Amino acid sequence: MGPVSDPAAIPIGVLTVSDRASRGEYEDKGGPGIVAALSDILACPWRAVARVVPDERSAIEAALIELADHEGCSLVLTTGGTGPAPRDVTPEATEAVCERMMPGFGELMRTASLREVPTAILSRQEAGLRGRSLIVNLPGKPSAIRSCLDAVFPAIPYCLDLIGGAYLETDPAACKAFRPKG
Repeated sequence: MGPVSDPAAIPIGVLTVSDRASRGEYEDKGGPGIVAALSDILACPWRAVARVVPDERSAIEAALIELADHEGCSLVLTTGGTGPAPRDVTPEATEAVCERMMPGFGELMRTASLREVPTAILSRQEAGLRGRSLIVNLPGKPSAIRSCLDAVFPAIPYCLDLIGGAYLETDPAACKAFRPKG
């Protein structure tokens, strides 16, 4: 099921962090990569609330706050800015706006990516909680986005249940979400 325009559909934040994409010099492939993956994974009505910002910590922080607090996105997925380059500051911005960090997400995403490329150890992906929102940093490359989402998404619906976020249903053929029985 793909995103729908129904305002009652669950809003999911999709934040692309890229200097070039924010200036229109480069086609954003990360944001559409997230939307394509979610279209396969989710079996409930949802809509993407997409933003593109430059690799500036203040812009990233402001966009994360807007998506979580004002747009009501229980899930915010970022793409880009997680490497070791000097302008890669998405993890720092994520940590600054979150009340609690969820280190297992980054650990599992790096482990999954390491099966494909040795440079996965250079990734600084984070995840954290802001109120009733889960923010997850994903890589910039669409194939890496999908492998990371495939690794962590089985835990995301239950995480959202625990923090009082939206109830996400997955397509079991694409992703079997884990929720404890009872």
